[in-house]
Amino acid sequence: MLNFKQQIIISFLFFLFLNFNVTGQTDTTSLRNSALKIFLDCEYPDYGSCDVEFMKREIAFVNYVRDRKEAQVHIMITRQNAANGGKKYDILFLGQKEFINENDTLSFVSMADNTEDEIRDKQLIYIKLGLIKYVSHTNIAELLDINFKKNEEEKEEIVKDKWNSWVFNINANTWFNGQSTNSNSNLWTRISAKKITPDWKYTFSINNSYSELYYDFDTSDTTFVNKSNSINGLIVKSLNEHWSLGGSFDIGNSTYRNFDFSNQIYPAIEYNIYPYSQSSEKQMTFMFATGYEYADYIELTSYFKMKENLAFSKLAIAYETKKEWGSIETSIKGLVYLHDISKYDLTFFTKLNIRIIKGLSFNVSGRASLLRAQLNIPQQSASYEDVLLRQKQIASNYSYYMSAGLSYTFGSIYNNIVNPRFDN
Repeated sequence: MLNFKQQIIISFLFFLFLNFNVTGQTDTTSLRNSALKIFLDCEYPDYGSCDVEFMKREIAFVNYVRDRKEAQVHIMITRQNAANGGKKYDILFLGQKEFINENDTLSFVSMADNTEDEIRDKQLIYIKLGLIKYVSHTNIAELLDINFKKNEEEKEEIVKDKWNSWVFNINANTWFNGQSTNSNSNLWTRISAKKITPDWKYTFSINNSYSELYYDFDTSDTTFVNKSNSINGLIVKSLNEHWSLGGSFDIGNSTYRNFDFSNQIYPAIEYNIYPYSQSSEKQMTFMFATGYEYADYIELTSYFKMKENLAFSKLAIAYETKKEWGSIETSIKGLVYLHDISKYDLTFFTKLNIRIIKGLSFNVSGRASLLRAQLNIPQQSASYEDVLLRQKQIASNYSYYMSAGLSYTFGSIYNNIVNPRFDN
């Protein structure tokens, strides 16, 4: 049992401890209230990606809020494929509240061999740079220290590209699985080459796919083989900020699609309502193509053809925008064979991600296709085994896919704390 004097001492120390914590919390709360509020918008696949927890640890002079409407600055990260095999990252700073209409965009391009850590560090640098103009108007501006890192040994030099902007990629994958009565083996390879400049775009690829299914039944054993090969190419000439002219070719075979050999070649023209320089934020394109197809089938088709020459046209309309309230991506694509306009395919695609109200988001995506141009379907019906194991394509009037979801978050608008314990 503590005596009276000991109780007085302990009570006094406890009071000092409480007073210290209250004072510390008051200072922290004051600093939090004066710090810039930002909404970091990079956790959605449509916008790109970044390590949010890393950003919170490294950029501690701002408040991270979970709802964009509470923020003074909405930071949105978008990305596109770059000519060098890497990604072009656009970091958009969208001013809100007292910073309304004070917007900015910073960009950088990653290399194809950059690691996630290297990309993350570069994102951090550009986010810090973009925040300076906003933080300079807050009470904590005088607490920041801005340094210039200079490399005295760095010398300016002319860089010569021995590859002349060409980028090559080789991929090979194989996987196996099985048990005592069956086995499955697969092999997939791809070789690609591309050269992208502001004026020209060249992409070529060679693809190979082979799969083998083996089943050991009580009375017999059966092996199913599915294989395909293709060579694809695309050449595009940039005419101006809105028009592009190009052409494509596709050569290959596929046991699943009943092609012993097929060849398509078609020129195309594309028009973008918005300048291509704004493509990371919005674009609406109209593409028209017309071309020639030669088909040599493995089996007699339902139209009693083993070989045929075909003329066709394609039309595609696509719209995409990325804003602080969400993103929209939608397209309509059609193909029609000119010898019989009743032979056509039409595909609709839409993907939405919308923040409805504070904390509530809605996302939906869907694809629906009308299939009227299946000229390659064999006359002989596919067996049950072929259908169940997806060894042969079968006739169908339509196909569809759809997903939808809601998410709702509520509670404190601040989410500055990083605590990764038990995350794995």
